[in-house]
Amino acid sequence: MSPLTRREVLKAGATSAGAVALPSVAQAANSAASPAPARPPVRQRVALEVNGRQVEREVDTRTTLLDLLREELQITGTKKGCDHGQCGACTTIVDGRRINSCLSLAVMNEGARVTTIEGLGTPGRLHPMQAAFVKHDGYQCGYCTPGQICSAVAVLDEIRDGIPSHVTADLTAPPALESAEIRERMSGNLCRCGAYANILDAIEDVAGNTRRGADA
Repeated sequence: MSPLTRREVLKAGATSAGAVALPSVAQAANSAASPAPARPPVRQRVALEVNGRQVEREVDTRTTLLDLLREELQITGTKKGCDHGQCGACTTIVDGRRINSCLSLAVMNEGARVTTIEGLGTPGRLHPMQAAFVKHDGYQCGYCTPGQICSAVAVLDEIRDGIPSHVTADLTAPPALESAEIRERMSGNLCRCGAYANILDAIEDVAGNTRRGADA
């Protein structure tokens, strides 16, 4: 029997390795073709105050505050726009501060006090900011208006509370109630109709009345 050549030894080794590997490859392919069974969603009970009313729901822990409001509680004034926290249409006021409700999980707001556009005023008794938006035509199609109004109310509270913004020049002094401050703070609320000038007029109108009332 003639001795094996180096090439023949290498071929034999490759063949043996392939034979050993084939069952493992086949098993991996079968595993990939058969996905693991989906786990049931994790649910949790959440209780919070919405527009002055105590509510309690059991929700999927992945549910956003926005979807809790719209889908579970049927409070549809808060709008779903980009659903990525970029347009501001879903702005609500939570414990006195505005947030993008599409970026906040419902379970993160356990015990919180939530105010939507419905909680600011009623058709027969409008909030001053709602009335100002009507007066100055601060809405056109109206889709962004609930978020704009909630944000505007919170903006004036932020300035009143001395919270600085990116354009606040002196961090040791209270922010000035001026157009530049309002524009900067409202920049996260987008209006596709382009009613920004009228929105600014409405906010400045309310700010002026607030300031006059404080000085009286």
